[in-house]
Amino acid sequence: MNNLTTSSNPLFSIIIPLYNKANFVKSTIDQVLNQRFQNFEIIVINDGSTDASLDVVQNIKNDKISIFTTKNQGVSAARNFGVSKARTDYMVFLDADDSWLPNHLENLKNLLDAFPDCGLYCTGYAKKIKSHVYPASFNKVPNDVNWYGIIPDYFESSITNAIAWTSASMVPKSVLLELEGFDEGITFGAGEDTDLWIRIALKYPVAFNNDVTAIHNLHAENRISNTKTDLRTFIDLDKYDSFAKNHPSLKTYLDINRFSIGIKYRLNGQHVLAESYFQKIDPNSLNSKQRMLIKKNQQTLIVLKYLQKNLRKWRINLSPFK
Repeated sequence: MNNLTTSSNPLFSIIIPLYNKANFVKSTIDQVLNQRFQNFEIIVINDGSTDASLDVVQNIKNDKISIFTTKNQGVSAARNFGVSKARTDYMVFLDADDSWLPNHLENLKNLLDAFPDCGLYCTGYAKKIKSHVYPASFNKVPNDVNWYGIIPDYFESSITNAIAWTSASMVPKSVLLELEGFDEGITFGAGEDTDLWIRIALKYPVAFNNDVTAIHNLHAENRISNTKTDLRTFIDLDKYDSFAKNHPSLKTYLDINRFSIGIKYRLNGQHVLAESYFQKIDPNSLNSKQRMLIKKNQQTLIVLKYLQKNLRKWRINLSPFK
């Protein structure tokens, strides 16, 4: 292992919420320990796991790792608790079944050095579905290799894929404390991260490096985001409508998120809830695919979802967001 920096005073706190990820968490932590930049501590919050997750982590012998066990309260509460236990000024988030390339922390450190006054630091990421990896694309972000800089308009650049994804993001602890962290009332996979990114982007600059250094493993078993739609508490997008008057791109961003939630409700057969989201959307916020999809019934959407899944076997990734 090539350590670029080592210190008894870590710069980053890596916050890993853990709930029933026994088959993945060792690989995830190993990838953290193999980072080229080594100035960090790892805080694992065992969120009431009922499998062997805790045993797996306890068997990883490394002084960088601290483990805390809480009753199961959800990923937002686990992350907030991890932040409260952190010894550093910078929180780096990582889910227990996602992956980092060896230069992930190095790139975040370089971003911090270049732009020390931001509220959010992000790197490029890819989505992995079984053996296929699909790098995320972003609106109005340079495609130059290893480009980094301040994103002029977070909401405009997040139209296709969000600039910030949790396992590819770092936030100063002071910002998290000021904004009271993740909203613990929002269910995992229902926009708890989106809600925080909106609050940060409305107040602070966002720094971004488009080099892909984090992998979102969507095929992982038992991922909480697969919870049925009717059991979720989604982000309250309406509370940000007043801010959209001064941020026109925010209206588009909110409408695209309304589209996403509405489609989930319609796929689940909850047509009244789906319409409650669709009715608030300005059609001009959506692309032609999205305008077409909100007119489709549940059965058609299920067929299209099945088609999308099967096309991915041939590395064809159809998406309504591009």
